[in-house]
Amino acid sequence: MNRAVALIALAALCCACQSVPYTGRSHIMLVSDGKEKDLGAQAYKEILAKAQLSPDQADTELIRKVGLRLSQVAEKPDFQWEFNLISDDQQINAFCLPGGKVAFYTGILPVAQGEDGIAVVMSHEIAHALARHGAERMSQGMIVNAGGQLLGAAVGARSPQEQKLYREFYSVGTGVGFMLPYSRKHESEADKIGLILMAKAGYDPAQGLLFWKRMEEATSKGRKDDPLAKFMSTHPTSVDRQRQIQDWLPEIKRQYYRP
Repeated sequence: MNRAVALIALAALCCACQSVPYTGRSHIMLVSDGKEKDLGAQAYKEILAKAQLSPDQADTELIRKVGLRLSQVAEKPDFQWEFNLISDDQQINAFCLPGGKVAFYTGILPVAQGEDGIAVVMSHEIAHALARHGAERMSQGMIVNAGGQLLGAAVGARSPQEQKLYREFYSVGTGVGFMLPYSRKHESEADKIGLILMAKAGYDPAQGLLFWKRMEEATSKGRKDDPLAKFMSTHPTSVDRQRQIQDWLPEIKRQYYRP
């Protein structure tokens, strides 16, 4: 009976395999596109309700100008695009929720240093949405939870101490060995897709190198290189990103860049 259930589950996972645009990477998707977009729209609405939008019309219009250029090459006519600038100088961040809901925080503008830098950040965030990384993470969580339930059933006859030990090993193993590497993979994948979107929109993808150098300077002052922190980080380091971008640039420029 357990074998039959496992085979059915395996067949369902195989049917749920999809490919990421541009990279072709296969990933498991257990969340529907419509559900993901509904969640994105609701989350965006809640965030904006609590946020203070920037009164700076020039900066807001620049965000929307870049957003329009990138959305035109994203090939997602089903997205209901929105672009907003949130007043928060402490947040060096931006995001794009499923369905094309984009927000920038004013804190990242000094690092972006103008339109090209904004395009680097925004294309990266849009890439997360195009690749459906959020839904993939949700799907991974569903798989991990199911695995935990199966493990509980498998060790149910063991002593409470042994059961606790198995659960702890499972938690650490899935966190470090599965969830964290996928998060780093998502970031690198979004970097590459973002550069492609930039190039298609007429922005020089080499600006990605300059942006990540500035980001490294802005975020690493006073910090020492900690190998364990790097290993446990969910994001590649700025140095790693620059190295990858350097490797990707020749192909991306040749295939997509039309200034």
